[in-house]
Amino acid sequence: MDQTTEMITQIKPFQIVTEQLQGLIQGAIALLPNLLAALVIILLTGLVAWGAGAMVLRLLNRSKARASLVEAVRKLVRLTVWVFGILIAMTILFPNLTPTKLLAGLGLGSIAIGLAFKDIFENFLAGFLILLRKPMRHGDDIECDGISGRVEKITIRDTYVRKRSGELILVPNSHLFKNPVEILTDEPLRRVSIVVGVAYGEDVDTARSVIERAITPVAEHESDKPAQVFATEFNSSSIDFLVRWWVNSPPIDEHRSRDKAVSAIKRALDQSGIEIPFPYRTLTFKEPLPIQKADDTE
Repeated sequence: MDQTTEMITQIKPFQIVTEQLQGLIQGAIALLPNLLAALVIILLTGLVAWGAGAMVLRLLNRSKARASLVEAVRKLVRLTVWVFGILIAMTILFPNLTPTKLLAGLGLGSIAIGLAFKDIFENFLAGFLILLRKPMRHGDDIECDGISGRVEKITIRDTYVRKRSGELILVPNSHLFKNPVEILTDEPLRRVSIVVGVAYGEDVDTARSVIERAITPVAEHESDKPAQVFATEFNSSSIDFLVRWWVNSPPIDEHRSRDKAVSAIKRALDQSGIEIPFPYRTLTFKEPLPIQKADDTE
C-alpha cells in the first residue's frame, strides 16, 4: 500500500494535465496575432471577391453577354479570389505551412476531386463553351439525340428544355456539346417538304402544274420565296412528287402550314380528276386456280 501511494505521488497526474493546459494556452496566445491576421485576410478576401464580382458584372453587361455567362464568370472570379485568400490566410496562421506545400497539396487534391467528379467538371466546361460560342438562345426550338423542345434556360451544368408535350427535361451540357444539335429556329424561315404520289395513268406535267397551283398560295402566305415541285421517283404504286416550300421556323407554324398544304393539294387533285392511288398488290400462284361460278339462289 505504501509503495502504491509513493508511485502516485511521484507521477503527479494533476501537475501533468496542468502543464499541458498551460502549454496549450501559451501556444494559443502565441498564435493569437497570426489568427487575427488570418481573420483580417479573410475579411479582405470577402471584400475583394465582392468587388471583383461587381466589376466583372459591370464589364460583361456592357458587352451584352448572356446573363447566364455573366453570372458564371462572376462566380468563377469570386471563387478564384476566395481560394487565393484562404491559401494566404492558412500560410499566416500556420507558419510551417509554406505556399509550396499548399500548392502541392492543392494539386494532388485537385486530381483526386477531378477524378471523383469528372462528369460534373465535364458539364461545367461544356456549359462555358456553349455559352461562349452562342449556338442557341433562350426560346430556340432544338432537336438532339431524340430530345426535342424549347430552350428555357442555359446554366453552367444543365440546359432546361421544355418538351412540346409540356414536360421539362434537364439535359447535361456535355450531352449537347458532344452530339449534333439541330436548332430549328436559328433563322426566321426554314424549308419543309412533303411527298405527293399520283397514279401511273396520270400525265406527269399536268399533275405537276396542279400541285404547283395548289401550293403557291400557301407558300406565298408564309414567305416571298417560291415553292418547288419535282417529280422524284417511280414508286411501287405511284409517281412521287417532292413538294418544298418555306415556312416560319417555330414548329407550330410548320404544322399549320403542312395542314394547309396537304388540304390544298388534295382538293386540287380531286377537282382535276387526278388519282392519288392506294398501294397495289399483285398475288401470284404457282398453279392455276379453277374459277367456279356461284349458283344463283333465292
